[in-house]
Amino acid sequence: MSAESSGASYAAAGVDIEAGDRAVDLMKEWVKKATRPEVVGGLGGFAGLFDASVLKRYERPLLASATDGVGTKVDIARKMGVYDSIGHDLVGMVVDDLVVCGAEPLFMTDYICVGKVYPERVAAIVKGIAEGCVLAGCALVGGETAEHPGLLGADEFDVAGAGTGVVEADQVLGADRIRTGDAVIAMASSGLHSNGYSLVRHVLFDRAGMALDREIPEFGRTLGEELLEPTKIYSLDCLALTRTTEVHAFSHITGGGLANNLARVIPDGLHATVDRGTWTPGPVFDLVGSAGAVERLELEKTLNMGVGMIAVVPQESVQAALTTLADRGVDAWVSGEIVDRGDRAEAVTLTGDYAS
Repeated sequence: MSAESSGASYAAAGVDIEAGDRAVDLMKEWVKKATRPEVVGGLGGFAGLFDASVLKRYERPLLASATDGVGTKVDIARKMGVYDSIGHDLVGMVVDDLVVCGAEPLFMTDYICVGKVYPERVAAIVKGIAEGCVLAGCALVGGETAEHPGLLGADEFDVAGAGTGVVEADQVLGADRIRTGDAVIAMASSGLHSNGYSLVRHVLFDRAGMALDREIPEFGRTLGEELLEPTKIYSLDCLALTRTTEVHAFSHITGGGLANNLARVIPDGLHATVDRGTWTPGPVFDLVGSAGAVERLELEKTLNMGVGMIAVVPQESVQAALTTLADRGVDAWVSGEIVDRGDRAEAVTLTGDYAS
């Protein structure tokens, strides 16, 4: 046997460069849809280019940056063989962190790590990312697909992304704007979003022994389809609020639940009271709680319980805010208010019981 035929190769080590090139070809049409006028060049460069002259219209532009993934929800996508929705999730987790400070998302990059490159699968993930970027009003300017044989199984993968946004310095939203008497407006989530899936998987699969193809009457679809419901993307809705009325703060309800995330924007000396009776969590939250005998406090510390974003607005802005959100098809309601903290140790209290 010749040295040439017996020598090691990248392919023999498990990395298929041709498959990677095929994946890039398949994803190009989707990336082209996720653009903005400021994007310079196309797919294939070593870096994505964005024309920063757009920032000249700002007096003092502040760049905002966020990065995230979608956690163990990728395992559901893998088992279901559905890959585009997970990209949508990724965008939601990143851009809705950006908009909390009032920043307009400008562009994103993604990182897809796989055990083996299946071009159609990678392209489907990127398709979902691109579609999410369109919904968020930002561009997908680049990304990376890495093949990691030996570290990940052939069917295993993970995704992550980073985004950049911009906000005028004197328009940054946050705790310093919140005042006593402000209203807490809740925006409905589309379901579990992309947090708490380690608990969800443990409860539904390990403890309850449920199958992904099990039909759940309360869902009107299979368990797997419910668990893959894409994360709601609120960025354009939140930006619309800032244009139509006064907003003091936003809070993206992700891992840690409503109380812990809302507490991040409540200033010292003030307190947010949130009335559970103003909404009914979706049936997926009831299923997780009942199937695993999970206490309400544990559920609330882990899952969004039906609220994906919070806006804190002055009382005189409540009606305008609710009207704007309703016009945009966002289910929203007044869920609480800001009061003096007094001798309370915590920044947020959830009161009452959920509406039935």
